[in-house]
Amino acid sequence: MRQVPIRELEIDAEFVAEYLSKRLRQYVLDYAGRSGGVIGLSGGLDSTVTAYLAVRALSPERVRCLILPTSVTPKEDLRDAMKVIEELSIPEVNYRVIDIEPIVEEISSDLSVTDRVVRGNVTARVRMIMLHALAASTDSLVIGTSDKSELTIGYFTKYGDAGVDVMPIADLYKTQVKQLGKHLGIPEEVIVKLPSPRLWKDHLAIEEIGMSYELLDSILYLRFDEWLDPAAVAEELGIDKALVVKVEHMVRSSQHKRMMPEVFRVGRRSHGSDWRYPREWY
Repeated sequence: MRQVPIRELEIDAEFVAEYLSKRLRQYVLDYAGRSGGVIGLSGGLDSTVTAYLAVRALSPERVRCLILPTSVTPKEDLRDAMKVIEELSIPEVNYRVIDIEPIVEEISSDLSVTDRVVRGNVTARVRMIMLHALAASTDSLVIGTSDKSELTIGYFTKYGDAGVDVMPIADLYKTQVKQLGKHLGIPEEVIVKLPSPRLWKDHLAIEEIGMSYELLDSILYLRFDEWLDPAAVAEELGIDKALVVKVEHMVRSSQHKRMMPEVFRVGRRSHGSDWRYPREWY
């Protein structure tokens, strides 16, 4: 039986930091031709690591941050987000704290939304609207903060936190993001904080997912990077096969969230030269 997280998840943090910073700088400034990036800063691990990378890539003057709390946002998250702003020397004109509770409440009330998951998704989408509005008005791109663990199992809001222009840490599992964060010197309180999207009161990711990220990442790596079958993954990690099947189901059932909307092609130029409309259409 192997310990989790498995050793294959270890990264050369400095190499990864330099590579991601270089790619982000090239993508924003050269490829997209924009002047900077906008980040939704939550006080959590992923957004903090992304902010550190963005400042390393672009400079503090080219990074803008929005802190967008609601009524369920803990005070420590606001404190940690502001500490990151201070540590990165982001200019005062480049960040704002905006309470989005009234906007979320108005939408939820108008549509009679009572389900906490639906309301949580409204919250995530409101945040993304604001990030894109700021980016569009400042010649910037929205820099996403999603990691590989959550993207792979679909633990994100479609057209919400995944509705961004570029995702610098999206090929790093959560345990690898934590390694990178330690290397970059992000605040310790952010590193040890339990991950949470903060979409409702006492919302914790590990409770919703049903396992630790160390175990989740190990399963994902063995199943979808090494392509071991579920039984082999379970044997390697000394766990019940049902856990592996559960993770596999999360990946398969969320595939639509990682793809562009399906387009039902009808134009002849959309198909091969021998394509014809079905006979019953004539």
